[in-house]
Amino acid sequence: MKIYTRTGDGGDTGLQGGLRVSKSHPRIAAYGAVDETNAILGVVLASPIDRDLRSAMREIQNDLFVVGADLSNPDPDDTNNRVSQDMVCRLESCIDRFESELPPLANFILPGGEPAAAYLHHARTVTRRAEALTVQLGREAGINPNCTAYLNRLSDLLFVAGRLVNKRRGTKDIVWTGHKSKI
Repeated sequence: MKIYTRTGDGGDTGLQGGLRVSKSHPRIAAYGAVDETNAILGVVLASPIDRDLRSAMREIQNDLFVVGADLSNPDPDDTNNRVSQDMVCRLESCIDRFESELPPLANFILPGGEPAAAYLHHARTVTRRAEALTVQLGREAGINPNCTAYLNRLSDLLFVAGRLVNKRRGTKDIVWTGHKSKI
């Protein structure tokens, strides 16, 4: 099977069920941002991280394929490959487990520190964009509301994971110092 089909050369693409839409359709933008998050998590996994974080990120990568499949399916009655409330709860459990190792937040944290932490913060920002695009899609078409909940929790988890990588490597969080421009 060839990777190219030429069917999208005119600017449209196929969804599940055979429906074709513009590549600029909100549905494509939403699951494209989910795919981008997944790619950044691949960069995180190419970095040195602890086994429990590695395992969580691998599971999330697999989950993100389900999120993308769910968002690419315009048929709300099709129950295959749908994001479940259990998937959202798994993220919450992971957040609680990772957060238990961290000191409480006292300040805003800037992205950075260890490379893996910086990539996790980058993935968090892309996840937030994916969530916003998913909300927009949900206003225009029927979507599974668990997709939005999953992406919302995922951005929280990625923030916590970035902090955890820094803590475990002995790197302090970069704290926002307010507006004191010296440029």
